[in-house]
Amino acid sequence: MMSIAENVAKVKANIAAAAREAGRDPGEITLVAATKVQTAETVREAIAAGVAVCGENRVQEMAEKLSRYAYDGARLHFIGHLQTNKVRQVVGRVDMIESVGSEHLLDAVEIQAAKLDIVQDILLEVNIGGEASKSGVSQAALLPLARKAAALPHIRLRGLMAIPPAAGEPGENRHFFAEMRHLFVDIRTALDDNVSDIDCLSMGMSGDYEDAVREGATLVRVGTALFGPRPPMGQA
Repeated sequence: MMSIAENVAKVKANIAAAAREAGRDPGEITLVAATKVQTAETVREAIAAGVAVCGENRVQEMAEKLSRYAYDGARLHFIGHLQTNKVRQVVGRVDMIESVGSEHLLDAVEIQAAKLDIVQDILLEVNIGGEASKSGVSQAALLPLARKAAALPHIRLRGLMAIPPAAGEPGENRHFFAEMRHLFVDIRTALDDNVSDIDCLSMGMSGDYEDAVREGATLVRVGTALFGPRPPMGQA
């Protein structure tokens, strides 16, 4: 079995190759290690191997790892579904919330950030496949919500995130990534006063991150390709 350090190096090399293939600078893309179910030790190992951003899906698990200083030396993003009643446990404790997928949640984040007197970086999550089972804002509702987010005093809108439908075949998701890139460009154009802040397009996971990079992703959220299939290494 390859070590985490070897996996990190391999994924970074694949990202760089996909970027060059698309005529992009590999330095534009950040690997986000999706650390759901990984132990604090495993997270530290990934950071030691060169992971600069960790992405956590579950509030309780994140709080537990924070209490053990698991993310020291890396930035922390919240990438999972966030319930409004858990917002106060996340705002101000993470560098970015990637999964703001409703106006209701956006308002809750603004209220909590105001209480803390901070500005919270967020991405708006788009339900690009129009799936009933997934959270995220519809394409039609995206621009009004982005305008609102850009105007809120304690929110810094940094871009968009999406989790497309699961691909059965390699390349099957690529058109969703292309659609996301167009939406990203549209938002940047519409909110040109804020364009310097809007620089993140988070899409692509272990099975399809190279296609996401080819289509313009600046953040890819990779778990299995770094840590192996769950359960975490060392616990099986």
